Amino acid sequence: MATRKSNSATEAVASTPHRLPVAGKVLVPRPTAKRFYGHGIPGVDVSKLTGKLIVVEGADGSGRSTQIARLVSWLEGRGHATVQVGLKRSTLVSEELSQAQLGNILSRTTLSLFYATDFADQLENIMLPALKAGFMVLADRYIYTIMARDLVRGMDEEWLKNLYGIAVVPDAVFYLQVSPEELIQRNFAKKHALDFWESGMDLGLSRDMFDSFIKYQGLMVEKYQRLQKIYGFTIVDGNRPMDVISRELQHKIESMLAGRQ
Repeated sequence: MATRKSNSATEAVASTPHRLPVAGKVLVPRPTAKRFYGHGIPGVDVSKLTGKLIVVEGADGSGRSTQIARLVSWLEGRGHATVQVGLKRSTLVSEELSQAQLGNILSRTTLSLFYATDFADQLENIMLPALKAGFMVLADRYIYTIMARDLVRGMDEEWLKNLYGIAVVPDAVFYLQVSPEELIQRNFAKKHALDFWESGMDLGLSRDMFDSFIKYQGLMVEKYQRLQKIYGFTIVDGNRPMDVISRELQHKIESMLAGRQ
């Protein structure tokens, strides 16, 4: 069995930094039953998972990180303890995954299993303990991004559904859909470059990175829409101003916490 590189995720939950609350109405979440998408993780009593899992999905440049940060401040300002997770944040394999991607030599199956391991480690050691402790868990992308990437690369849909049958069904999922053309502008404004993997350069769609980025992100939108029909998450127009999107997400989360969703 692989050896973890840092303390257990239960400690990560306990050591979450506290922020001063901002004035706001405290809304006590209504309890809802948790379930897994498939076979789940053996030995986990879902009836004890009293926290809430909120997911924000979208491509690089869609505004995910900004919205997550705003939601954390908003929720903590109303007295809710929060924990954040995301892709490539596992202490078990994140460094190895990043190093392997630098060489662009991973096979599609290997890349898929790397991400699945990263997710499973965070699920078991961070998300589940946090949900059991009653925390608000905010995920900066979840299984849907990984599955969309794998589907674009030709992986079998049923195999992926089984692989991610361990995942807890979130209480709310928001996919920030932004046009590929807008994503290019945002990525260049932020990083002055396009990412190899986010441009789908491993797929041979085009020798030109700009063209490949447009084609790849278009394919990703198609797969997200396919997954939305399966998993029923909320598609949010991410081309609008950040403040408008923030207010919409807060309104929908308030409805979810009040049991009106």
